[in-house]
Amino acid sequence: MTRAGIALFALWLAAPVLAAPPKDLDAQVNAILARSGTPGVAIGIVEHGKVTLAKGYGVKRLGGTDKIDADTLFQMGSVSKAFTTAALALLVEEGKIGWDDKVIDHLPEFRMADPWVTREFTIRDLLVHRSGLGLGAGDLTFIPRTDHSRAEVLLALRYLKPQTSFRTQFAYDNLLYTVAGIVIERVSGQSWEDFVRARLLRPAGMAHSTTDEPSRWLNPDRAQPHERLGPPAVGLGAQTVMDEKTGLSPNAYPAGGIMSSANDMVRWIGVQLAHGKLADGKSPNDKRLWSEAASREMWTVVTPTPIVFKTDVTGPTVPQFAGYALGWGVQDYHGERIVAHTGGTFGFVTRLVMVPGRDTGFIIMQNSMDSEVIQSLQLVLLDHYLGVKPTDWGKAIHDLGVERNKNAVAALTAAATPAHVTPPSLPLAAYVGDYRDPWYGGMTISLDPAGALSIDFRRTPGMVGTLVPYTGDTFIARWHDVSIEPAYVRFTTTPAGGVERILMSAVSPIADFSFDYQDLEFVPRGK
Repeated sequence: MTRAGIALFALWLAAPVLAAPPKDLDAQVNAILARSGTPGVAIGIVEHGKVTLAKGYGVKRLGGTDKIDADTLFQMGSVSKAFTTAALALLVEEGKIGWDDKVIDHLPEFRMADPWVTREFTIRDLLVHRSGLGLGAGDLTFIPRTDHSRAEVLLALRYLKPQTSFRTQFAYDNLLYTVAGIVIERVSGQSWEDFVRARLLRPAGMAHSTTDEPSRWLNPDRAQPHERLGPPAVGLGAQTVMDEKTGLSPNAYPAGGIMSSANDMVRWIGVQLAHGKLADGKSPNDKRLWSEAASREMWTVVTPTPIVFKTDVTGPTVPQFAGYALGWGVQDYHGERIVAHTGGTFGFVTRLVMVPGRDTGFIIMQNSMDSEVIQSLQLVLLDHYLGVKPTDWGKAIHDLGVERNKNAVAALTAAATPAHVTPPSLPLAAYVGDYRDPWYGGMTISLDPAGALSIDFRRTPGMVGTLVPYTGDTFIARWHDVSIEPAYVRFTTTPAGGVERILMSAVSPIADFSFDYQDLEFVPRGK
């Protein structure tokens, strides 16, 4: 063999072997969709810089015939966080900010509840869920859709009470990613939407993806959101088509506002797996979005995350280590490092998974809130690419969901009637008034024409409902929009017969954490 032949043979041996997706993937996807009732899903897979699948399944809208394809847009939810992190990485590489810069040096108006935490809080801290705030704290400023601006969200932080000490525990939050978006705006002189579109989406070739409010409604090739609205609770019952324009507020787009497609997201996965390189990542002339050093920084765990050990069918999937990096979750699966993130917003769930050691990644996007589709398909694909013996994850995850829902119904049934029913301590008219929470803003309680109490979250258009007596000075807020989680509304009264404060909590044990009623403390306006 000639030297040239030997060289070519060596290159052939070194070339990565692309593994086709599972032969029965189409059948598995269709079976999982049929079992779960989810209208549709899109999947994209990248191996060694090559796209091995970009495909849609099912329909964009329940009851419709318009098929999902590889260009159909889905709302990405928190998969967007990695774009905000990457945008910050670009500014770091330009020398305009540092990961460990103090936030207050770039945003002088930034304040946490504790002055020391305010002084010590870094840009890195904005991204890794160790602020001391509780799970989903302050999410009601943008879910359901509100009229709060990003500037108001920034100012509201100082009124949110910490639940743990700074940098001691993991608690997922969204508000601080909005603050990260404001840092990008302040330093770059561009809106978050414009910066991410110009510096990330367009260079990566993600031509269909959107960041801003008007353009997302202009592309007709987009999936519609679906949710189970009961009875007896949100998350149960039949699938319902939701109003796509009542979901996430634009103030939270740095935390979860990008819309994208399978064809676009495989480009993003390719850039991530190539550590910032565009094209095939082999030519020395390939353009870089960010350096390998920046890629390592974004994938390095900062905050350990809890591991829950189970004995059910998910037991083999429980990681040995887990943590949160900069916009990414990092853990192991059968000994292999996984870099991933889930995104969920009204009517959509997305899961992006990368296996850096196998130079492989995939995206799964669905137009419903059912978690079993995402959970099942990610395990099917991980087992395939890691050579793990296949499991019927569709059935296993479905059965877990049935058991979970059964327990939720039992809990709701038990709570439907309190053990001791007593009448309200005050005449209904005494509960009427204007109230204010320091971070959320105003709320009004009034008497409707029929003499029942009505509640109106004034900063959240459409969040209006009836207060149904439960027991004593506790009522249940039943919102006219049934996609909004019902809430217990507890009045604390004064000896003089007035209202001192109002506390709230979600009724449903499976309520999404973004309905953070427990963080509210309304007092009469003027107190």
